[in-house]
Amino acid sequence: MNLNNINNLLELFFKQFENQKDKKKILLSSLKDKSKNISWEQALKFISILSKEIKKNVNKGDRCLLVSENRPEWFISDLSIMLSGAITVPTYTTYVEKDYEYIINDCTPSVIFVSNNEQFIKLKNIINNKKFIKRIFSFEKLNDFDEKKYVNINNLFLETTYTNDNFKIELTRKDPACIIYTSGTQGNPKGVILSHGGILNNCEGAIEILKPLITKDQTRFLTWLPLSHSYEHTVQFVQITVSARIYYAESIDKLIKNMNECSPEIMTAVPRFYQNLYQKINSSFNKATGLKKILVRKMLNLGYKKIKKENLSFIEKIQDNIIDKIVRKKIKAQFGGSLKTFVSGGGALDKEVGFFLNAIGLPTLQGYGLTETSPVVSCNPITDIRVETVGLPFKGNTVKIAEDGEILVKGENVMLGYWNNKHETDKVLKNGWLYTGDIGIFENNYLRITDRKKDIIITPGGDNISPIKIENELVHSGFFDQAVVYGENKPYLTALLVLNDEKKSLSKDKIEQEIENVNKRLSKIENIKKYFTIEEKFSIENGMLTPTLKFKRFKIIEKYKNSFEKLY
Repeated sequence: MNLNNINNLLELFFKQFENQKDKKKILLSSLKDKSKNISWEQALKFISILSKEIKKNVNKGDRCLLVSENRPEWFISDLSIMLSGAITVPTYTTYVEKDYEYIINDCTPSVIFVSNNEQFIKLKNIINNKKFIKRIFSFEKLNDFDEKKYVNINNLFLETTYTNDNFKIELTRKDPACIIYTSGTQGNPKGVILSHGGILNNCEGAIEILKPLITKDQTRFLTWLPLSHSYEHTVQFVQITVSARIYYAESIDKLIKNMNECSPEIMTAVPRFYQNLYQKINSSFNKATGLKKILVRKMLNLGYKKIKKENLSFIEKIQDNIIDKIVRKKIKAQFGGSLKTFVSGGGALDKEVGFFLNAIGLPTLQGYGLTETSPVVSCNPITDIRVETVGLPFKGNTVKIAEDGEILVKGENVMLGYWNNKHETDKVLKNGWLYTGDIGIFENNYLRITDRKKDIIITPGGDNISPIKIENELVHSGFFDQAVVYGENKPYLTALLVLNDEKKSLSKDKIEQEIENVNKRLSKIENIKKYFTIEEKFSIENGMLTPTLKFKRFKIIEKYKNSFEKLY
């Protein structure tokens, strides 16, 4: 399919629907609720019914807030919102009340979608007096709430007679498809406006990368990264492009179990998953004895040589072929037996993890992107993986390196801007170029990230966290004069704390209690797990503050890196 001729994401879905010889073929499958298997035919029916109901409450360009874990209803709701002419605003289920309040006040949604009562409780107090909210749609029954004030979409599907309509879609590639909020350096979330064309552009780039892996049969994807994340949100349209069968995982704890249940061929995930995988497999290898130990060593040796582009001798090629059949095949079998590739995004993949997984026969492609680029800028091709890089720029993207080393991106994939925030938009969008805040170089046309300009922590889970927001909360507590948060590519956040002069005699228990009080005001991913204290305050004189009293974060972390690392 030539995606250049597609005008919007709805058109993509409808064209792929028409291409299905068997309309009853399953499109969406929930591994948490095995009864939820939705065919292409049912998906079309549900999208048609729901979009008509949404349209009663929205005008073109209105926003619809979507609060839900991954499930088939998420997909149905997203496409229904688009068909109604509105814009999806996905949010994380891990948000706390004040996060929702900020976003709701900023984007003023006409409609709210919420999965269940647990999520609704966090919204209930916020939306009471919001006159701009016209309707609430739920996926499950909401307790202690007037049923006349909301629509249970599953009841709607059962009670509404479906008519096969001619759908009129008045959306162009330049129209907004979604607004995805991300943390800013000062703690206030920014709504990134992504266009239909931007996401379609990303789909085209992804298909170029995945083309050697796509068969005529229905390709199976397992999805677990939150669909509110720009990475997974775009992946669902890649899945539509290849007419895949989409499986929704139960949770990260059950991923391996879920992989064995659905035998995925392609799986997208964030570095945290691959790190955990590396640790588990490597730990099992270290326990190997006798012949098994010899085979493992030989597999790793030959695998590393191949991924590092070193030539194998004739004998080594024979050995590698044998190991493929008796060792790597068994490893793949633990993940369903059909896996063709992992794709890593949402943060930096540790190069040792990348080398290891590729060496043992689990091809892992590292990519690079930002929410602001829909989100992918580049990715390694399956035919020529270079682990230490983030691959080749996607088709349709123009990427260049500025004089100071900053990576600049231009193309249809670049965001339309930040919602309601021209000031921040103008800071990063200049003459059509997006200033990414990342430092990089090109090596034989492959992009390699070398540093970050901006003070955003990216966790192995792919979450973007503003350290300044958390630091401000700690300082505002009155216990700490200064705080520095650490955790780039780490399993949790830690903090360096300088106690207030009046609090220096406090016991460890009292300090920990205050940190816990701060954590309650933050989302789970922003919580501080461990800390250490120092006596000397950061100042201009000791070189830790700029003339404008901003942290020289790199210098601070460099000086105290050993202390931070001891907390992990």
